[in-house]
Amino acid sequence: MTSTETSLAGALLERRYRVDGLLARGGMSAVYRGSDTRLDRPVAIKIMDPRFADDRSFVDRFEREARLAAKLHHPNVVTVHDQGVDVAGDRSHVFLVMELVDGGTLRDLLDQRGKLDVPLALSVAEQMLSALSAAHLAGLVHRDVKPENVLIGSTGHPPAGVVKVADFGLVRAVASAGTTSSSIILGTVAYLAPEQVTTGMAGERGDVYSAGIVLYEMLTGQVPYTGDTAISVAYRHVNDDVPAPSTVEPGIPAVLDDLVLRATRRDPEARPADAAAFLQELRRVRAALGIAPAPLPVLPPKAVPAAPVATADPEKTVPAFSPVTTTNPVAGPRGTRAMIRPQAAPVPPPPPAPPQEDQRTLVQRRPVVLWAVIATLVVALVGTGVWWFSVGDEAANTIAIPPVAGLDQATAEKTLNDAGLSVTVTRQFSDTVAAGKAIGSDPQAGTSVAKNSAVTLVLSAGRPTVPDISPGTELAQAEAAVKAAGLTPRRDETIDGYSTSVPAGKVLVVDPRPGTQLTIGSPVRIGLSQGAPPTPVPSVVGLSRNEAFQRLREAGFDPYDAGTEFAEDVPAGNVTRTTPAAGTTIDGQGSKRVGVFTSTAVEVPSVLGRPVQDAIQLLSDAGLQADVQGRTRNFSIVVGQDPEPGEHVERGKKVKLQVFP
Repeated sequence: MTSTETSLAGALLERRYRVDGLLARGGMSAVYRGSDTRLDRPVAIKIMDPRFADDRSFVDRFEREARLAAKLHHPNVVTVHDQGVDVAGDRSHVFLVMELVDGGTLRDLLDQRGKLDVPLALSVAEQMLSALSAAHLAGLVHRDVKPENVLIGSTGHPPAGVVKVADFGLVRAVASAGTTSSSIILGTVAYLAPEQVTTGMAGERGDVYSAGIVLYEMLTGQVPYTGDTAISVAYRHVNDDVPAPSTVEPGIPAVLDDLVLRATRRDPEARPADAAAFLQELRRVRAALGIAPAPLPVLPPKAVPAAPVATADPEKTVPAFSPVTTTNPVAGPRGTRAMIRPQAAPVPPPPPAPPQEDQRTLVQRRPVVLWAVIATLVVALVGTGVWWFSVGDEAANTIAIPPVAGLDQATAEKTLNDAGLSVTVTRQFSDTVAAGKAIGSDPQAGTSVAKNSAVTLVLSAGRPTVPDISPGTELAQAEAAVKAAGLTPRRDETIDGYSTSVPAGKVLVVDPRPGTQLTIGSPVRIGLSQGAPPTPVPSVVGLSRNEAFQRLREAGFDPYDAGTEFAEDVPAGNVTRTTPAAGTTIDGQGSKRVGVFTSTAVEVPSVLGRPVQDAIQLLSDAGLQADVQGRTRNFSIVVGQDPEPGEHVERGKKVKLQVFP
């Protein structure tokens, strides 16, 4: 810690939480491995620097933030079990009791490997963003996303690595302390969003920026900005654009460069709106690159020195923090810092102390002081009695909620009922807890509540599945069903299609198909119907009018007579063409009317061998004219004609006849 202290190992906080050994120390707190002696389970205990315990605004904010964080039920969030203020003599210790994650931090992993390969970096980022998404959905902003707050523990058999994010809301609590003001920059300089530096404002987009810097560091093995002083690093976030990771580590895909740059824009509005939006973009990038999730390494748990055996009365808190002075009030370059913002208004000096009174005045006041002390003791004794008969009696009727995580429903309900609690059951999706098993309870295990209190048993509904969305469903209904299933609907025009049975604008298909099991928040694409498919106009050229009309009607069109025209290769009355032309496609919304043109051509009859007068009459009946070549006699016959018999010519055309004799 950053002020006077000694190790707390061996202390018993609030007569319940035994402090076993130091795990880590930062600028504002120290984390110890510990044990919940009431429930006999290992825990992690974060104890804030003693200077915060005397700040009422910090303690109030700390308690509120702890309660909010305790409501987060997510496999990638470090569970908060309890919070409290332990008083020992004139010393107070504000502490937080959390889930113990055996393993290390992302910082440890980066220190080991320098940088991570792309599949592993994306897998760590995905779980980290999943935790931040749950927090943002619950209205919590982390404000200090960095590798030190990203734990990598183990779960399952055989053990597998899992990411868990810690310290939600802690910086906000520190920011409320009387030791800070608008001139103070709170956070870890390497990961600060520009708006945190310039105005102190921190929101979901600030967490997105910090997470983008963490992803940058995982890909390159270094943070984008360094400097001689912390404030110079902080202001590089304000004045410089984060470079593309590939400028440091060639070979990083361009789409991954774009993802990091979008998350770390200096303008908050240019970033993804929150961690959920960032997570969706990351998953799209991973899918585009064809990268499967990589298994996380299992980091060995940190060695913890054995705690000394407590010799004091176990019913009392073991005193801790004897004076050991430290001269550095700020953590190292990777720690959370409190820095003065340049050009801030100066803090006015405290008012001068009143002058000391002379010895005679002090002697005269001693009787008054003595009676004041006596009165104070009487009030304290009376207050103790009132507490014993009210609060003390109430405490005797409280119980700690037993742990139920991992139990089946029947066993979990019995465990809670046997503890004297009233149980209601709710279900929520989980990527890691099998369906039907308990995720936990609300309030969480270890929380002290009155007997017969109502407790919600949170059962896993397993991983979400794509809901059964029938073709023809309204788009809004389909999107609502996907959201209710714990997934993310995405309208995708690339999978739209034609359908003779689904009206245009209604849902035609979802991808993945209904019943497919996915991870929480995964995208589900929705395609809409474009109506009936385009239909080509069939070719009816050369058919009789009646045959053409019948064929067009059978294809779903509405034929009509569009007119006549000459076509030398089409007999009279047969179809020469259609409008629209044959082969033209007409979509389901277009007009189905098709115009039909028929031929006016005349087929030249054969008049060879006929008497001239008979030939002339026959041609006239066909709508043609006879053009007799040479002189004719009553007994002359036709021996030649042009055009030849069977040719198609325009009505009224002359046919040359050669006669003999």
